[in-house]
Formats: sequence, C-alpha cells, structure tokens
Amino acid sequence: MIKSELVQKIADRNPHLFQRDVEMIVNAILEEISDTLAQGNRVELRGFGAFSVKTRNPRTGRNPRTGEAVQVESKAVPFFKTGKEMRERLNAS
Repeated sequence: MIKSELVQKIADRNPHLFQRDVEMIVNAILEEISDTLAQGNRVELRGFGAFSVKTRNPRTGRNPRTGEAVQVESKAVPFFKTGKEMRERLNAS
C-alpha cells in the first residue's frame, strides 16, 4: 500500500472528512514521526509497534563493480519493531 491508497481508504471510511483533510492528517502524522526520529527519540504506537533509530558502525565495504575496498561511514538508520498485537495478528492461523 502506498500513501495515496492509505489516504483514500481512510477517506472512504470517514465520508464526513474531505480527502484533502485526510491527506493533511496523514502527512502531519508521518512528519511528526520523522521529526521525532531525527531528534534521536523513539515513537511507540501501542498495538502496532515502535520506531527507533539505530546507528550502524563504520565498516569496510566493497564496490560491486570493481571489487575495490571502500570505507563506509557510520550512519543512523530507522528501525521498526512490531508490537505484540501486530505479531499475533500476522501469525494467526
């Protein structure tokens, strides 16, 4: 599912809301999650999961074309851990 499909589904379930308002709400939620992660904080949505930031250490990588060794700097990457309810729902028979 892409963001526009999510906006459409929410708008369809809530006919009293305009689609542009739903889109603004979805964008605001995603922006708030991104801003919080950029500050190095964690975002927890109970029953769904938690977003956090992990740091990858610097390492020596390889250029796939030439096979040459390349230094890869440390970097922050987003990480998502599913919540208990989400895991149970995904693993239901």
